[in-house]
Amino acid sequence: MKSRKFKACILASTLLTGAGATGAFAQDQVDQGTQAATGSAADDVVVVTGSRIRQANLVSTSPVTQVDSEELDLRGTVRVEDMLNTLPQAFAAQGSAVSNGATGTATVNLRGLGSVRTLVLVNGRRLPFGSPLPAGQAADLNQIPSALVERVEVLTGGASAIYGSDAVSGVVNFIMMDDFEGIRLDAQYSFYQHKNENSVQGLINEFNAINPDQFKLPDDHVIDGETVELTGIMGVNSPDGQGNVTAYVGYRNVDEIRQAERDFSACAFGTRNNGEEFTCNGSGTNAVANFLNVNPALSQGWFRVDPSNGTFIPRDFTTDTFNFNPFNFFQRPDESYKLGAYAHYRVNDHIEPYAELTFNMNETAADIAPSGVFGGGVAGQSGGINCDNPFLSDQQVDFLCTSNGLSGSDIAQGVLIFRRNVEGGARSNTLRHTTFRSVLGVRGNLNEAFDYDVYASYANVNLSQAYKNEVSVTRSSRALNAVRDGSGNIVCSVNADSDPANNDPACVPYDIFSGNGPSQAAINYIGAELLAQGNTVQQVVSGSISGDLGVYDVRMPWAENGVGIAFGGEYRRDYLELNPDAAFQQPPSSDGFGQGSQTLPVEGSTDVYELFGEIQVPIIENRPGFETLAFEAAYRYSDYSSGFKTDTYKLAGDWAPVEDFRLRASFQRAVRAPNVVELFTSQTLGLFDMTAGANGNFDPCSGDFDPNTANPEPTRSFEECARTGVTADQYGAIADNPAGQFNTLQGGALDLEPEEADTWSVGLVATPSFLPGLTLTVDYFDITIEKLIGTLAQQTVLENCLDTGDPTFCALVNRGNGGTLWANPTGFIIALNQNTGSLETRGVDVVAGYSVDLGDLGADGMGSLEFNLVGTWLESLVFNNLGEAAKDCAGTYGGGCSSILQTPNPEWRHSFRTTWNTPWQDVSLSGSWRYFSSVDLFGGGAAINQTLDEQHYFDLAGVWQVRENARFNLGVNNIFDNDPPLSSVVGSGAGNGNTFPQVYDTLGRYVFAGATVDF
Repeated sequence: MKSRKFKACILASTLLTGAGATGAFAQDQVDQGTQAATGSAADDVVVVTGSRIRQANLVSTSPVTQVDSEELDLRGTVRVEDMLNTLPQAFAAQGSAVSNGATGTATVNLRGLGSVRTLVLVNGRRLPFGSPLPAGQAADLNQIPSALVERVEVLTGGASAIYGSDAVSGVVNFIMMDDFEGIRLDAQYSFYQHKNENSVQGLINEFNAINPDQFKLPDDHVIDGETVELTGIMGVNSPDGQGNVTAYVGYRNVDEIRQAERDFSACAFGTRNNGEEFTCNGSGTNAVANFLNVNPALSQGWFRVDPSNGTFIPRDFTTDTFNFNPFNFFQRPDESYKLGAYAHYRVNDHIEPYAELTFNMNETAADIAPSGVFGGGVAGQSGGINCDNPFLSDQQVDFLCTSNGLSGSDIAQGVLIFRRNVEGGARSNTLRHTTFRSVLGVRGNLNEAFDYDVYASYANVNLSQAYKNEVSVTRSSRALNAVRDGSGNIVCSVNADSDPANNDPACVPYDIFSGNGPSQAAINYIGAELLAQGNTVQQVVSGSISGDLGVYDVRMPWAENGVGIAFGGEYRRDYLELNPDAAFQQPPSSDGFGQGSQTLPVEGSTDVYELFGEIQVPIIENRPGFETLAFEAAYRYSDYSSGFKTDTYKLAGDWAPVEDFRLRASFQRAVRAPNVVELFTSQTLGLFDMTAGANGNFDPCSGDFDPNTANPEPTRSFEECARTGVTADQYGAIADNPAGQFNTLQGGALDLEPEEADTWSVGLVATPSFLPGLTLTVDYFDITIEKLIGTLAQQTVLENCLDTGDPTFCALVNRGNGGTLWANPTGFIIALNQNTGSLETRGVDVVAGYSVDLGDLGADGMGSLEFNLVGTWLESLVFNNLGEAAKDCAGTYGGGCSSILQTPNPEWRHSFRTTWNTPWQDVSLSGSWRYFSSVDLFGGGAAINQTLDEQHYFDLAGVWQVRENARFNLGVNNIFDNDPPLSSVVGSGAGNGNTFPQVYDTLGRYVFAGATVDF
């Protein structure tokens, strides 16, 4: 059986072959080593990811990890991001477990430095922007057909001198199968199985007794999240054996999983008993309307409707909240169609045309809780209730209007309505991305010493977005302003006033005050669907020449191999356009109450012209104490249409005193130019998450001093809160948002400068002859990014203003009506794009592999064992924002680290796999142990949130090569069905369902099976 093991690279996971940035030649991996399958270069040379120079030296000077197709089988992978997230170097990013804030894409985030700082390549050539949506600019891994992945090469550390902008934290290079002959059918099937028995069930039952409609436990045993992937591959060689066309077609369907199906996510957590235990929290926008008065001229604060008798009563902050969790997706549904072909034909040694044509259509939906009137009224987002509303009872009129000196058609201004439109169903953001990508090129030999490669690529990503089941701000404000007409009928005020120009014949009055509830006609009227279209286009023209000057005897006196060089130029243009409809664009925060912000049109492009060069110099070879001593250097000059020029470079060397051990070191200057969204996005309101304090409140100035309420007192003094704009009347009466989400003003900036990163690495590669079968690499890395493009952390802005009164921060805090930062668009914190500071990370990667024939241990005929370890120790992950102390986020999550580092950052992660290649009919059995060390809440907080415990996951899988042309795989990941660590301060996005499902195994046992048959 051909062994395609999980390995970091040949020669201790650092030997890599594959297509370089110039699209080097297709290669076949063989058990005895690696060879380049091309007639335009010598048979004993390869192209190493991270370099364009063909070389005989099989060890890269930069740390590289390789995953091959066998690992995809052993993990049951149908989504490429799931496999990459098992690597310790990768941190969670956009993926199938993100619902609130989903872009519909799947991305990779190396070193936790952000997915926009990870460059993704296919056969050495970059992919386009994943989506025109904000936060969608990283390459979309949904474009990758997993069944055609031959191997994935992950280079960590800056590589801009080789590949250009964005290669700051590293490069992920997918090497695709492009030389297949025959017909292959591949089918993969998987599902999740989970037993709900978490200790939080007692909490859910407690709230179920109070509100059985909103708090329910799922079934004890669940099987869900079924996934099917089918791929057909056909390859044909030319009659003369000089060319090949490999074509494929694929289909994938993934079923949804909602948070209602897991007990630990059956309600949104808060804390109680001084932070010692969880409670069920939720949103103040409830199925039964809550009201908040932010008008100091009125006497009321929070109150709600009593649907049993149509009266207003005080709000209970424990029970009068909405449990939004059950509606949210833990796994988004997904349907994908893929089609493509790879072709090449070697005319002669000098000319080999090649082409890549790929198509992908991926559609997904991101469901979250139903929309509603989120702080609205007859005056839209300014609130207000008309006193002559016929749905108001006498008690309600007296409570709200008469007691405040209002009557008749007067408006109780500043009263905000929070009413969940549960009748309208969950909000569903349907996202369809259609991608077409083509590459046309030619490569070959110029002469005995030099090869060339010239190609042009074009990629287009088209977005179609439909945001369904929203509540229209405009129509709900009309429907809430109900009056009686001259005939005594209840109608919308716009149809009963004296101005015919404002009539809306479709308007139906919306009853949220009586116990009867709104009519279906009213629900239909206030509903809204928001639409957007957009696309991204990438155009690249690139040419390079690489050569071996040893042919001309250009070599050092003590070296056997000659000097290698590569040089060339590249032009790249990235264009992005997003066109939302009028409802998305309506100020101040769209015509959808649940949007939280406007979405404005964006259009722009950036162009860059680049020149690059690279040199490798063997200095000493095959001499005592110097098996190898070599030096490398690379340089790239880039001229951007944005008005700036950059220089990136690489200096590296390696020394092997003996054949068994090699030392390597490198320094690289990398850059990331601001992308179109960062430059051109208009300023709009959005949402951000704050971390709750020890008293359970998120806003430290919220709360009251009334012992008769459940609200805690403010944690900050009046003097401190006044620095943020809180008045004396507001202090002690500011409402907190129990959902933890607050408004922020965000947008682009044309004066952004490129990020600059310096990467250092020093490593050891060992293949000791005294222990055959062992390979080991240990690499220390140090990456520092300056001029970081981002925003000031909103919570940090607020805290710095509270602590210091510094006008730099206090000018960014705008307290709205009632002193809140969330109840309506008048309250927000400004966080526009800027070059904010720096981001640094340091640590050590360890990769080890060992194989042994059991016959050598006295077990003849029992096959062999293979052991593979990939681990990363995170020494530091330091975020240094403008105007604040540096934060070391290693070993932490949340708090002040969450604004840029949204996921946990464990100090140690590893994946350890043991494989038994049995002697029976090509059967291999494999077990893996994945480990995450514990993390602590940054800056402290409630005791129950303080630590996310260490996690151990164990997986089992088997591969059976039934015949030469048929292979089956079967396995279970997370065989012990471990629940994830839980917290009430995970935020939204990467945090979902009281945990981090893009990081931890959240859904239970993952059971998979697959078959591959060749004809």
